[in-house]
Amino acid sequence: MKKWIGMGVVAILLLAGLLQVDWNRFGKDTLFVEVQTPSDVEETTLENGDVMKRYVYTQPAYTSEGESKEVTFTAGKELREGAYLRLYVKDGDTVTSYDEVSREDVPDPVIRNQ
Repeated sequence: MKKWIGMGVVAILLLAGLLQVDWNRFGKDTLFVEVQTPSDVEETTLENGDVMKRYVYTQPAYTSEGESKEVTFTAGKELREGAYLRLYVKDGDTVTSYDEVSREDVPDPVIRNQ
């Protein structure tokens, strides 16, 4: 009986741990970017008449070593121009998530290339 209770507790802990993982960031490559003005704004009118905006950004992003890659990502609000972002990327250029970071968190080769 104790064995089953122990296995149940372990299973619950593993499940709780898996639920805390952000799968949009887990195992992804990271690129860094300094936000520029949006290249486009997509507007969608919902059934209730509300207009939803998505801001599209197409610009160069940089690996930690300073290599440049062109990426396109969207945001539900206009991002602060000049802010630094850590982009989480899969398949080379598909942005799955991002975090704003301070300039001190951006690797030196990235800063030198901008």
